[in-house]
Formats: sequence, structure tokens, C-alpha cells
Amino acid sequence: MTRIAVFPGSFDPVTLGHIDIIERAVPLFDKIIIAIGKNSQKQGYFTLEQRLNWLQELYVHEQKISVDFYEGLTINYCVAKNAGYIIRGLRSAADYEYEKVIAQTNKTLNHDIETVFILSNPEFSHVSSTIVKEVLRNGGDITKMVPLIVTRGA
Repeated sequence: MTRIAVFPGSFDPVTLGHIDIIERAVPLFDKIIIAIGKNSQKQGYFTLEQRLNWLQELYVHEQKISVDFYEGLTINYCVAKNAGYIIRGLRSAADYEYEKVIAQTNKTLNHDIETVFILSNPEFSHVSSTIVKEVLRNGGDITKMVPLIVTRGA
């Protein structure tokens, strides 16, 4: 049985924290789909095309990773892609509380799909796409928070 996982997020932009979670998840699964979801509660800063291009370029040589876009419930996307796992990164206790509710809701909607939490490495626990965008809006340096490909496009 192939272990397919979905790593959903806005990736607006992709951060070094995202990359850390992805790279640590690769040995755990046969295939990982990095799925850029449309979040009705978030206004996009970067275009979908930019985000797709960045992720595709970052993982062009990693055969286990593909990049996609979806709308709607993540759990429905997982079913459509035959994914049995959802990957979520945790930076803090607040992240855990938020993600726990989502994972439990997903389990209610589809008992066959498991959420796998990967704890952030300490050097990335302060990094979020929201923080990166705020630093950008105010003219700050994001080079220690995002991959080089993002700084070239920001």
C-alpha cells in the first residue's frame, strides 16, 4: 500500500519552516503532495502562480513530492488523491490546540485519514507566513525566514 500524504497550506510565502517540515516528512511517506489551498480567512499576498512556481522549483528533483492547488475541504482533497495522511507542522502549544480541533474534525468527516504532526525545529518556531508578510510590508529583511527563491521574487 502506497503511503500518500498531503501537506496543505497557503504557503504565502513558503518559509524555511515549511521546508524543514517537508524534508523531515519525505522519509516517512512514499509520496507527498504539497497542496496550496484557498483559505477563505486569508487574503493572498503572493499570487497562486508565484507560490506554485516556488514550490515546484524547490522540489523539481524530489520524485516523491508534487505540488498542486485545491479549493474546499482538505479532507475531500485527500480522498480525491487517495491520500491517507495529512501532514501538519507545529510551532507552539497554540498551534497544537488549533490543529487538534481541525484534525479531530477531519477524523469525524473521514475516519480513514490520519493527521501526522511534526514539531518545528526550534530555529524555525518563530517563522510563519504571516510574520514574513508583516516584515515585508514594513521593509524588513526576510532572508533568514524564506528560501532564496522567495527573496528574489518578493
